[in-house]
Amino acid sequence: MLEHLLQQVLAGLANGAIYALVALAVVMIYQAIDHFNFAQGEMAMFSTYIAWQLMDWGIPFWIAFLITLAVSFVIGAFLELVVFKPIHDAPVLSHIVVFIALLAIFNSLAGAIWDYTIKAFPTPFPTEAIFGNLIGPHAVGMIVVTLVLLAIIYLFFRYTSVGLAMRAAAQNPESARLVGVRVRMMTGLGWGMAAAVGAVAGIMVAHAVFLEPNMMVGILLYGFAGAIVGGVDNPGGAVLGGFLVGVLENLVAWFGDVIDFPIGEIKLTIALIFIVGVLMFRPTGLFGRRVVKRV
Repeated sequence: MLEHLLQQVLAGLANGAIYALVALAVVMIYQAIDHFNFAQGEMAMFSTYIAWQLMDWGIPFWIAFLITLAVSFVIGAFLELVVFKPIHDAPVLSHIVVFIALLAIFNSLAGAIWDYTIKAFPTPFPTEAIFGNLIGPHAVGMIVVTLVLLAIIYLFFRYTSVGLAMRAAAQNPESARLVGVRVRMMTGLGWGMAAAVGAVAGIMVAHAVFLEPNMMVGILLYGFAGAIVGGVDNPGGAVLGGFLVGVLENLVAWFGDVIDFPIGEIKLTIALIFIVGVLMFRPTGLFGRRVVKRV
């Protein structure tokens, strides 16, 4: 029993690593434009197809990985410049409609270019079992890649001038402009970085779920759950929220098997219930900051 429990926790951490990456990308976009990007999952899926195509042409995994991150960054920055800059001051509903349109566009493009058949995606990690049967090597690799990427992003925002400027532009655009920060450029960089982070999530998870145009639909929902539970104004909290959702998802499904109840079939519903439950008691999320406005 204890071994099975530990196995579910470790598997949940592996899933949570992907949710954490998606949650981080969601929060980066939210801080830049104060809205959720509903096309984040489809952008990650499209980037994953780019990586698959490069490897299909014979390019080694990690080189294809780096090229895909660069291409994804350019796509994200391009979308901000060409699509969202002109509608920056438009109503929120206009932004939502554009996000939904981008979701459909990326999904249709992927299907038109690479068709809708399921494709196997390679893993760069060893295939030999490690730690007994508790966790697979690909799951360990996903966790390691996630933690390394999160460390790089933390150091970037904490110790580089560009990272500090991006934080200032996200937290207080007007004050940032007054001290010479080019807010629009920082917003574009944020979009590019969010697209690249989403690409990492897609590439890491594709081996487990297989590659097809709808592969990120459920994962995006869990990523939103992690971001909301952790706090949409706290990137670190969103990451912790992603890991928390991953572990909770697996433990709930395992408990359902123990009591012979098919909880695993309604895991998405449970994720939504979890979001509602947290927001009822902590509207800003578990690690979010409470904002007080004077009127």
